[in-house]
Amino acid sequence: MSFSVGFANAGAITIGGKSPATISDLSEATSDAQALGEEQGSDNQVRTGGGAAAQGESKSEKTSSQSIAVQVLLKRMQELQQQLREQQQQLAAAQAANYPTPQAKATAVMTIQGQIADTSAALAQVTGNLVKELAKGSSSGSLVNTTA
Repeated sequence: MSFSVGFANAGAITIGGKSPATISDLSEATSDAQALGEEQGSDNQVRTGGGAAAQGESKSEKTSSQSIAVQVLLKRMQELQQQLREQQQQLAAAQAANYPTPQAKATAVMTIQGQIADTSAALAQVTGNLVKELAKGSSSGSLVNTTA
């Protein structure tokens, strides 16, 4: 016996504070990195000479690039922004279209407005997660305490 469950607002579902698309993208990126022989958190660079200065440069190169999580969140944010633009165009078309009754028009417009609200909420969530990820990467020395 099998059954399936459908969610009316599947875009708002989160797993550990991340959307399913983000988790999927992160797991794909991790599996791709592992398939290429890279281990997360390991330093597999070959160094010749240079001493401590060369090691400092390689560490700064790693930190200057964005983490996989930040890249995935930025990509998801762009996708949601594009989806939001498309939904706003659909809303404008629905408002301009002729319908047999005012109720039919109201129903069509409200449906699209609901989709826009869901997309906006997902975008806000991705933005929040992006802020958290970026805050993880910032050093405590760059923060300013404004309390007296």
